[in-house]
Amino acid sequence: MSIKQISVFLENKPGTLKKMTGVLAAKKVDMRALSLAETKDFGIARIIVDDVFEAVNILKDADFIAKLTSVLAVKIPDVPGGLDQLLSIFSEAEVNIEYMYAFLGGSDVKSAYMIFRVADTKGAEARLTKKGLRVLTQEDIANI
Repeated sequence: MSIKQISVFLENKPGTLKKMTGVLAAKKVDMRALSLAETKDFGIARIIVDDVFEAVNILKDADFIAKLTSVLAVKIPDVPGGLDQLLSIFSEAEVNIEYMYAFLGGSDVKSAYMIFRVADTKGAEARLTKKGLRVLTQEDIANI
């Protein structure tokens, strides 16, 4: 199962990111991962949270533009070559990665989690699962 990522469009000016994190913190939303990309005029915060639907409603109520995107989440060993081994599976399954980012978390300190955006999430998941890879669910993310 894929998980949902929230993409939040932020004006590129001081304090905007803090406003977004403050809104989420005030409502006790736990961010698992955050990636920030910017251009001259705006940024895009991509976040993985414990309760995605609650978080997106909170953000929209606070006048943020927030969009849900399906992404793949995979747990990997936090060892040298762990990512390379995972990317070999993606390569063998002919899955192209548009972007990715990582986070650590949970009580399993020997693991990392990778978030992948691909063009065809369901198709990629089927091909990766066929190669023996387990893709995390939204429930898995909430329990990290």
